[in-house]
Amino acid sequence: MAPIMTSGGHLTTTEELLLAGGDARISLDPLTGRNKYACAPRPEPGVAALGSSTASSISATGFQAANLLRRRLQEELHVSSAPALYTRELHRVRSELITLSGVADLAGTEIVFSSSGTDAHLITTQLVAREGSSPLLVIMMEGDETGKGVPAALNGRHFSSRSALGAAFVEGAPILGAREIRVAPVTIRSAAGTPRPQGAIHREVETLARAAAAQGERVLLILLDQSKSGLMAPTPAFAMALQQLLPGKVDTLVDACQFRLAPSTLRGYLEQGFMVAVTGSKFITGPAFSGALFIPGEVAPRLSCCRLPAALSAYSARAEWPPGWKGADTLDDVANFGLLLRWEAALAEYRAFRSIPQGDIPRFLGEFAATIRQRLADDPSFEPLPAPEMERAPLGDPATWDRIPTIFPFLLRRPDGNLFSGDETQEIYRLLQQDLSGGAERSWHHEAEAARGLLCHVGQPVSCGVRDGVPLSALRICTSSRLVVEASEAGSSERIRRRIIAALDKTAWLVANTARYPIG
Repeated sequence: MAPIMTSGGHLTTTEELLLAGGDARISLDPLTGRNKYACAPRPEPGVAALGSSTASSISATGFQAANLLRRRLQEELHVSSAPALYTRELHRVRSELITLSGVADLAGTEIVFSSSGTDAHLITTQLVAREGSSPLLVIMMEGDETGKGVPAALNGRHFSSRSALGAAFVEGAPILGAREIRVAPVTIRSAAGTPRPQGAIHREVETLARAAAAQGERVLLILLDQSKSGLMAPTPAFAMALQQLLPGKVDTLVDACQFRLAPSTLRGYLEQGFMVAVTGSKFITGPAFSGALFIPGEVAPRLSCCRLPAALSAYSARAEWPPGWKGADTLDDVANFGLLLRWEAALAEYRAFRSIPQGDIPRFLGEFAATIRQRLADDPSFEPLPAPEMERAPLGDPATWDRIPTIFPFLLRRPDGNLFSGDETQEIYRLLQQDLSGGAERSWHHEAEAARGLLCHVGQPVSCGVRDGVPLSALRICTSSRLVVEASEAGSSERIRRRIIAALDKTAWLVANTARYPIG
């Protein structure tokens, strides 16, 4: 793990701590000062932050919260050990996260913290695989829509060259003592990138699950809500029916790492006995590498005694597990203050979002969605990817804000009608982060120049099929809790709308000026 203490026994700076306790993806590029997700460990008020489906740079609010906690930790380290302090503070964070998520009254609900959503997948499968002696089949949705390292994590393999707690590994090598798990991926987009019909997905999942049960295997179904491009698969109704069809044979993990869930939806999942993985770094816009696994009260008792392999000490610390979990006794009693500070920043964002009157949130998100859809539809430079509505019935309240799309993927099309390849789209993504105004006055009275000069952070390109032999990727414009909080301030909604349009204006300008800015 990256150092959290100086040679004099003091905690390192807040920026340095925010970069500690994650895998290799958290490291900064020495040339750009940003991590793999183009995010900085300090506030960037001049950036149009519209990439929450990937990650966001920390806000001033989040940084202040992390900085205040760092100061308090430094003072208390004179009287408490780092592991004891870490345990106490994570217990506080766990309690507030459960409360803010609206599930404090669900008896027995537990949270296991993890450095990322990928770590949460690793932890879940190793827990479930150790309950009983039957082999486990994991049915997951395709990796392009979840995360590059997720298939390896599910299979009990190292998904990075460095673990969250600083150990070096060969990426893809088996984790010592971990159960090797059979993983069956199911595609959710067609070869051309369009969403695959839910019925076809359901039939494939049911066939896989039935065959596994007939062979004496147990099944862990991963329900994706939502994917990188805003898709859900399979539906909650199907997952509930599958558990009834194969009683005692199926567990369900909801991959809600985007955390685009209203409290009533999260409650609905937990009431069905589904585990739910979230992060504080996507819709909530906390800094990257802050994961959590909600475990419902009916599932927690049977998993709490499942003994984890000692090798998971490279990924997880004892304090990140609920008190009294026997299975975590094999883990080291160490402190990951980087994870703690990142969750502290995420909670500051979440707290602000939850303070907004819930009836106002659908209006703000609806306005943002209408603005984005209209701008994408009006310009031949863009080809929006279709995304079906969320089919969450019979969970929760159908009138909640999480029924409104917040991720808008789109392909780029040249003036001659040809689509940009995945590599070319990646270059546009990079150029969006640069000031290309050429020194022109950056004023909203000169919108073309302002758009070129705007520093835009949109969602990283996500693979979405092949057309005419060309692999394609989609950019993503995303709305977030941070934008909703900003919009709640008087007069801010129009400012956000103009920022969104400017980001798409710059994208269209780049598409039209590929001769000036060579692509590929």
